Amino acid sequence: MSDEGEMMRIHHSSLIIPHSPKWIRRTMTEHFQDTGFVSLKIALLTVSDSRTEADDTSGNQLRSRVEQAGHEVVAKKIVPDDIYRMRAVFSRWIADPQVQVILATGGTGITGRDSTPEAITPLLDKQIEGFGELFRALSFEEVGPATIQSRTLAGLANGTFIFCLPGSSGACRTAWDKILQPQLDHRTRPCNFAQLIPRLLEK
Repeated sequence: MSDEGEMMRIHHSSLIIPHSPKWIRRTMTEHFQDTGFVSLKIALLTVSDSRTEADDTSGNQLRSRVEQAGHEVVAKKIVPDDIYRMRAVFSRWIADPQVQVILATGGTGITGRDSTPEAITPLLDKQIEGFGELFRALSFEEVGPATIQSRTLAGLANGTFIFCLPGSSGACRTAWDKILQPQLDHRTRPCNFAQLIPRLLEK
């Protein structure tokens, strides 16, 4: 074997080849900074034509889970399934530096009154397509093909994370317990949404 070939053999024996799973894990771990738990400021929006604070099951469930996880609920509101009224609330919270995350529940179906995606999409700087894909995959295990009717989505606007969930309490529980709770926890490895917040407005 030539000297060059021997050097390549030795080199590759200690090299983690880019794009291999092991290389990806190492790269993500190197970027992870464990600073302990970081409490986030979260706003909750329930989209419903009929709910009140007294019977807002999904919204109150989310409040309970958010607070149990150690985060702060800085605002909570119920609005009818009206594109412009929803958009007004979304816009106000997106512009508020005290709101880091918005969780909306309701209005993600396909009936004539379901219009949360239409309300929020024009306001987004970036969409997080994987959120809806992952939610529907998890939901399929619970409700089967009925999950195809969900237009659950997520995105970023002005450095604020926005997650639009279905209106059922079961769907909210699935989204929070299996996706949002770990991803909004700064300690989750190999990466999480919370640790990205300081970088969302980078130019």
